[in-house]
Amino acid sequence: MSAPSSTPAIVPRRTASSIHQGLTTLIGKTPLVELANIARNRNLDVRILAKVEFFNPAGSVKDRAALGIITAAERAGKLRPGDKLVDITSGNTGIGLAAVAAARGYRTKFYLRSTIGQDKINLLKVYGAEVVLIDNKEFLAENAIETILERIVRENPNAYFTDQRANPANPEAHYTTTGPEIWQDSGGEVDILVSAVGTGGSVSGTGRYLKEKNPQLRIVISEPADASLPSPERPYAPGIEGVHKVTNIEPSHLPANFHAGVVDEALAVTTEIALETASAIAREEGILAGMSSGASLNVALTLAARPENAGKTIVVIFPDSGERYLSYVE
Repeated sequence: MSAPSSTPAIVPRRTASSIHQGLTTLIGKTPLVELANIARNRNLDVRILAKVEFFNPAGSVKDRAALGIITAAERAGKLRPGDKLVDITSGNTGIGLAAVAAARGYRTKFYLRSTIGQDKINLLKVYGAEVVLIDNKEFLAENAIETILERIVRENPNAYFTDQRANPANPEAHYTTTGPEIWQDSGGEVDILVSAVGTGGSVSGTGRYLKEKNPQLRIVISEPADASLPSPERPYAPGIEGVHKVTNIEPSHLPANFHAGVVDEALAVTTEIALETASAIAREEGILAGMSSGASLNVALTLAARPENAGKTIVVIFPDSGERYLSYVE
């Protein structure tokens, strides 16, 4: 009998299709959840479905735009390993970009309002992003956004400016993913879409796709009430993070990615009501959604109470998790 070989047997490496090859493969395909308790507790004769976007790996709907923007830049040969990405952000797009950039080998730097919650600032830093805070008073100046964007480009001459407000890869990401997911998961049974407006990418891309499928579908946006907007008298007024006013605003001051033609109606919500509604989502559905989710659900509830919407299905985009706003909870 021969001596056993000391060389270990070579075991063929098995492939497993359930193993994801990196963070970016986890972006998208978020669940559509019926808010049955919310509707039943208010005796509403509608079906309310939430597109729960905090199931994206970096925690928000902005992961989709981040992947789209970075992938488009790579395909165009605008990014090389180790390059730096820069932009202005209310937090979520920056977090998404920072996460995708980390996975792809890039560095990041973001400029934020000084009033952005500490939760988002901490997340950006954990992903390795450099954070520059800008006093909220600067955003009240004439042509403030344009001035700040010029500063960003000037201070970072060798960085890639992701330009989330005007980069067409932003709404395109939602046209090719968010819209089709909602249509497929609802079985085409969606009558109204409710969304907030940040850069405009989510509502513009998703809305365009859904209206192509059903021209009768209505798109309604939630926006901050005047009391929740900063002013020279109240420069640090608590706003709804990432949610911007678009009605009665000069078109030149709106993000290029916001396509107003896709929107049928806009309803205003105060920061207080947005937070209260977000709390109701947690307590009645067990879903910990952020304040912009609360704002949009409040709009959905207003629509649901209208007699003409009886029996209809309303889809609400929940952009992120309430964990990003715990510093607002007393």
